[in-house]
Amino acid sequence: MRRQYAGRTDAFIKSSDGEQGFWPSYADMMSAVALILFFLMLLSYIQNLITGNNLQDTQERLANTEMQLIDTEDDLASAQLELKDMEKTLTLTLRQVEEAESELSKITVDLDEAKLTLTQQQKDLAAQNKLLADQKALIGEQEEYVKAANEELLAMRSQMQTIAVLRLSILEQIRDAVAKVMGDSSKVSIGESGNILLDESILFDVGSSAIKPNAAPALNQLVTVFEAFLRDSDNAKYVDSIVISGHTDSTGSDADNLVLSTDRANAVLNYLLTGQGGRLSRYSSYFCSAGYGETRPVASNDTEEGRQENRRIEISIILKDDSIMDIVESYLDIDLPGSAASAAANG
Repeated sequence: MRRQYAGRTDAFIKSSDGEQGFWPSYADMMSAVALILFFLMLLSYIQNLITGNNLQDTQERLANTEMQLIDTEDDLASAQLELKDMEKTLTLTLRQVEEAESELSKITVDLDEAKLTLTQQQKDLAAQNKLLADQKALIGEQEEYVKAANEELLAMRSQMQTIAVLRLSILEQIRDAVAKVMGDSSKVSIGESGNILLDESILFDVGSSAIKPNAAPALNQLVTVFEAFLRDSDNAKYVDSIVISGHTDSTGSDADNLVLSTDRANAVLNYLLTGQGGRLSRYSSYFCSAGYGETRPVASNDTEEGRQENRRIEISIILKDDSIMDIVESYLDIDLPGSAASAAANG
C-alpha cells in the first residue's frame, strides 16, 4: 500500500490496508515549485544581469575593436600607400643603384685605363727625364765647346783683323808712295774691290804697252814697298799671290784690247821683277799677270771720263784662302760672344 501525505503537517494517512502513509500536500508541493521557480528566475535574472553586463562590455569592446579595426584599416591603407611609395622609391633606388653600378663599372674601367696611362706616362716621364739629363749633359758639353769655339773665333777674328790691317796697310803704302812720287793722288787709288788702281797715263801712252820712262819712279816705289812687305815672314805667310792685271776701255776690237791689256800687265810685272837690281826676283813665285781687255769696266764707256777710268792697271793681293777676305769682312761685322768684354778688357 502507498503512503499518502496530506497537507503540510507531515501526518501519515492510513491506507485501506490499515498501513500508515507519508505524502506532502499539494500546497506544499506548489510552494516548493514556486520557490524553485523563484530561484530559477532569480538565477536567470542574475545570469541575465551578468550576461547583460558581459554583453555591454562585449559590445563596448566590439565597438572599440571596430574603431581600432577602422583605425587599423586606415593605418593599413596609409601603410599600403607608404608601401607603394616605398616600392616606387625602392624601384627608383634600385634603378639608381643599377645606374650607379654601371657608372662604377665604367669608372673602374676608366680607372684601370687611367692606371695604365699613368704607368705609361711615368715610363715616358722617366724616359724624358733621362733624355733631359742627357740633353743637359750634352748642353754642358756644347757650352764647353761653344766656349772653346768662341775663344778660337775671337782668336781668328783677331787674326783676320791683323790680316785685314796688313793688307790695307800695304795697299795704302803703295797708293801713298806712288802718289808721292807722281805728285798726283788722282792717278792712283784703292778701288771698291780692295785693289790698287793705277791710271794708264802713269805708265803707258795711248795704245802702247811700252812703259814710259817717267813711270820708273812710281814702279820703283812699288818694288820697294813689296820687297819690304814680303821680307817680313809674318806678312808673307798670308799671301797667296800678287796679281798685276791690265784693263782697257771699249775702244777698238775685243781681240786687240785683250792683247794690249795682257802686254801691259806683263810689262809691269817684268819691271817689278827686274827693276831695282832684281830685288823682287826672289819673291817671283808670288807674282803673276793677266789681261782682261774691256771685260771688267769700273765705269761707263759712254763718256771720256768713264773710258779713262777703265784704262788701268790693277794690283791685287790675293790671300792664301780664296774666300778669306769674305770671311774677314763677315767676321768683322759680327758681334761675337765675349767680344765686348774682351774689347773692354783690351781698351
